[in-house]
Amino acid sequence: MHAELAIKTQGLTKKYGQTLAVNNLNLEIKAGQFYGLLGPNGAGKSTSIHMLTTMTAATAGDAWIAGQKVADDPVAIRAMVGLVFQDSALDRTMSIDENLQFAAAMYNLSPELANSRINELLTVFGLEKQRHKKLLALSGGQRRAVDIARGVLHKPKVLFLDEPTIGLDLPNRRAIWRFVEQLRRDEGMTVFLTTHYLEEAAACDHVDFIQQGQLQLGGDPEVLTQKLASHILEITTPNPDSVIAQIARLFGTPIQEDDHLTFKIAADDVDFYQLQQTLSNSISSMQWRKPNLNDVYLWTFCDPEQGESS
Repeated sequence: MHAELAIKTQGLTKKYGQTLAVNNLNLEIKAGQFYGLLGPNGAGKSTSIHMLTTMTAATAGDAWIAGQKVADDPVAIRAMVGLVFQDSALDRTMSIDENLQFAAAMYNLSPELANSRINELLTVFGLEKQRHKKLLALSGGQRRAVDIARGVLHKPKVLFLDEPTIGLDLPNRRAIWRFVEQLRRDEGMTVFLTTHYLEEAAACDHVDFIQQGQLQLGGDPEVLTQKLASHILEITTPNPDSVIAQIARLFGTPIQEDDHLTFKIAADDVDFYQLQQTLSNSISSMQWRKPNLNDVYLWTFCDPEQGESS
């Protein structure tokens, strides 16, 4: 395995009975990279992480973390990875310090090293004054920060974040990403993210989409959005058929959801203000914007020319 790869998989596959959860997953993730595996619930994201972190055995194929084959020495792999679950692994009846001291003991950190590392991380997360508070007394965002602190306490080579901000409001989600970016910058760890908040993956170095256990599409998020379209045009109208008849010849078939139409615009010289005037009598609202990863996902799996993905 190439020395610069933090994660590599070859034909990694997981079946549960007759259900194929992950099919022939092939990944090469460089050390220090911020990688995103994106897709809907049930697509195979969490199962992929579980195989890479020894939580479940693969049905077929192989995986390596930092050059170490996962199946050969699961104990060594667990020492090299950190994992933040969708559901918190913390005991809410215990304090921040008690939770982190317990995790430190599991990683065989000495008391001196544990205290030093806990102090360091609580400073990063701004939780020094809450150290002896029970988790029950903390906000959702603070508890999630402690989850991440627990995951990186032993300075893992790879940090797996499985839907890390699910259920958090926008300010707390942004705070979590500031913490993760600081940890990446200061400690150089590789971060493997799964999320269905696709806008969060815009900061990734590389993203892949997964659908029904099958890897579908990958690339630099900025390149993917640039390749998709110059602009996204969204129109709300009580007469969608009429609007489609007027402009589909210019912009192609839209994605339609009831009275909402979404067009991808390839050209960068469209006069949207003139278009708005032309359509004014037949639309309720109209907006245009730059594409994002949500658009890449929608147009990949719900392309009206192909039929909506199941």
